[in-house]
Amino acid sequence: MKILCVGRNYAEHAKELSNAVPTKPMFFLKPDTALVRGNQDFYYPEFSKDIHYECEVVYHVCKEGKHVNPKFAKDYVDAVGLGIDFTARDLQQEAKEKGHPWTLAKMFNGSAPVSEFLPVSDFKDLADLHFELRLNGETRQQGHTADMIFPLETLISYITQFITIKKGDLIFTGTPAGVGPVKIGDRLEASLEGKSLLDFHVR
Repeated sequence: MKILCVGRNYAEHAKELSNAVPTKPMFFLKPDTALVRGNQDFYYPEFSKDIHYECEVVYHVCKEGKHVNPKFAKDYVDAVGLGIDFTARDLQQEAKEKGHPWTLAKMFNGSAPVSEFLPVSDFKDLADLHFELRLNGETRQQGHTADMIFPLETLISYITQFITIKKGDLIFTGTPAGVGPVKIGDRLEASLEGKSLLDFHVR
C-alpha cells in the first residue's frame, strides 16, 4: 500500500508557512512504516527538535485506477478518516535551504497516525466535511473540505496520470492553517463532523 500526501492544499496553510499557493497538486509519499493505527502513542524522534502536527482528511482507496476521469474519481474511494502528517520542520527547512527533497522530514517512522475509517455512505457530501484538531484540549485547527484548493476529483485524476492507485492506498488531502509544534506529554484529539476519531499522546 502507498500513502500519498498532498502538500499546500489549503491556501491559508500555504500562506502561514510563507509558501506560494500551488497551481497544480503537489504530492509526496510516506512508507507504510510511517503508519500508526489504533490511537497508539506517537514517540518523539531523537533526530528532530521541532516536530509539527498537520491534521488532514484521509481517503481510503477501494480499487485500482489509472488515468481516472474526474467524474468517476469518487468511485475509487470507499471510506474517509483523519490522519496526522507529522513533519520534522527543522529537517524540512534545512532541506529547503539546500534545495534537497523533504524525504527525512516527512517519511520517518510513526509520522502518519491514522484513525479508523468510516464509509463514505455515512456522509452526504465529501466536499462538505468539517474537521478539528485539539492540542491538550485547545482547538488548534479547524478545516472544511470545501476549502481545499484541489478537491478529491482533481487529486485522484492528477495522481493517476503518473501513479496507479490500488486498493488499500491512503490519500492525505492536505492540512488547513493552524499547524504547530508538539512536545512530549501532549495529547492530540481530532474529530470529523463531530465524531471523535483520533485521541493519542506524544511520548
